Order: sequence, then structure tokens, then C-alpha cells
Amino acid sequence: MDTRHQVAVLALDEVVTFDLGTPTQIFNAARDEDERRFYRVRICTPGGRPVRTSAAFTLVPDHGLELMAEADTVIVAGVSYGARVLADGTLEPQVLDALRAAAARGARMMSICTGAFVLAAAGLLDGRRATTHWAHSDNFRELFPNVDLDPDVLFMDEGDVLTSAGVGAGVDLCLHVVRHDHGSRIANLAARRCVVPPWRPGGQSQYIVRPIPDEADTSTAPARAWALEHLDESLDLRVLAAHVRMSVRTFTRRFREETGVSPAKWIIQQRVERARHLLETTDLPVDQVARQSGFGTGAALRQQMSATLGVAPSVYRTTFRSVV
Repeated sequence: MDTRHQVAVLALDEVVTFDLGTPTQIFNAARDEDERRFYRVRICTPGGRPVRTSAAFTLVPDHGLELMAEADTVIVAGVSYGARVLADGTLEPQVLDALRAAAARGARMMSICTGAFVLAAAGLLDGRRATTHWAHSDNFRELFPNVDLDPDVLFMDEGDVLTSAGVGAGVDLCLHVVRHDHGSRIANLAARRCVVPPWRPGGQSQYIVRPIPDEADTSTAPARAWALEHLDESLDLRVLAAHVRMSVRTFTRRFREETGVSPAKWIIQQRVERARHLLETTDLPVDQVARQSGFGTGAALRQQMSATLGVAPSVYRTTFRSVV
């Protein structure tokens, strides 16, 4: 009997090929040092029919929608027609029914990029937070006003329903799921096998098309690199700006243009990630984790983790140390 977590990837006409390949690549790379695999990933289409891809070739699947009836996780790959998902009747009723049935029986539902349009059309995102490619956010809001769309994040985790931003953000989402299911060690191994970063800071705001900065401006990257080496110290904005020879005002503006968030929010994100890593990989007391990650006290760490992750450090450690 195959005890692996069963993943069904739904491909519709005009499926985005990168989105389609991402779950297969990431989840198949999620295995331990003994090459034991944790997931089985298969692709399905309506009626098991061939579908055209956005790359102008035809995909011939091995499975129909019945695959979703037995999957532990269902992933909707992005479709290039995006906002036309409702306008021209492209989405077949049996697709919506299959998605609703999978969600009703407790399958984890996910989308990559414009796959969020499909989940929303099935009513699975109503009243929830979600994201999609930033370029389609206006159309999404117009079609689905009952969804709390956040176009600034790389992915959104609502527990049983998860959505990601455009294309590459599907990698971030799938690694996040592996990390949730099996801990950071397995997720980091999968990332290493795929030669991608285990996680990326910031949101998709940093990828939105913006005017070219003044030539006099330089990148804030050196300051960010220095900050990552000194997260346990006080990181004054003036000190960071001085590292790249900018005024505080210019530094703050360029920082937001490059990362999509303010310096203060970015620092908190990095400190939370440092704390998560220490909680998952060491037995350090919470107060020491707090000091090494730059929060100073256990109380401050607990406040930040509760605000950003919804759990206390001790609960987080128990959860992620026990699943590896």
C-alpha cells in the first residue's frame, strides 16, 4: 500500500507550464537522506483529455478528475486566461464540482498564480485571505469581491486553503508546505536538490514593475547582507543607511522599492525566520533563542511569533521538531 501523501495537480486548457512542473519537482525532491519519498504527485485534467499549454504544446495526462477524489492535496496550476475564467464560460461545471467535493471531504486545496481564479470560481476562497499574480489583482477583485486579496505576499496560508503569487512563488508555497508537513530539514534538502532558496524574504511587491530609480541611487543589498549577520544587535536605520552611503530618507525609499516592505518590517521578518530556524534545529531555551535572533527577551519573541505565525515559540518547536 502506498502510504505517501497523494497530490493531484489540476491542469486546465492554457495551463502555465512552469506552474504545472513546480509541484512535481518540489514534492518529488522532498525525500530524506535515504531517498525515502514523502509525496506522490500526479496530474489530472477534465475527462482525462489532452489540454493545451501556454507554451503551445499539448499535455496528455494519465488521469481524469476522479484523481481529486482520493488526493490528500489538490493543486490548481495557473492558467494563462486568468480573468476570463468566468467571463467566457471556459471553466466546466464538473471542474467546480470536483474541487468543491475535494474541499468538502477535507483535502488541502492549493493554487499557483492564476489558479486562484479557479479556486475562487468554485467559492473556496470566499471570506478568506488569498493572493495571486500582482498583474491580475484588479481583475480578481472585480470578479471575486468576497475574497480578501493581498497582492503583496508571495503566498497565503489559510490552513486548508493556500494560494501563491505568480510563477516562481509556487516554489515558495510548495517548500512552505513541505516545511509544514516534514520540518525544515526535509524542506531544505528539497530546496538544495532543486537549487532554489529554502525561503525568500519580502513579498511580490518587490517584483512589480516600477520606474527606474535615479542613477545616483545604489542598491540596499549590502546593508541587508550586513544586517543578516548582525540580527542579534540593535539595527539602527541610520547605521544601515550609512553602510550604503545613503541618507535615511533615500535608503528607506530604495529599500521599499527593492524588497516591497519597510526596513523595520523586513528586520522583523528576518528575526522571526532566525528564531524559527533555531527553534527547529536546536535545544536552546526560548530566552536564548530570543537573544540570538535579536528580540532580546522571550516575551518579545512570543509576542512577535504570535503576531506573525499565530503560535508561541514552545508550540512551534513542538510542532516542527516532532514531524521530522
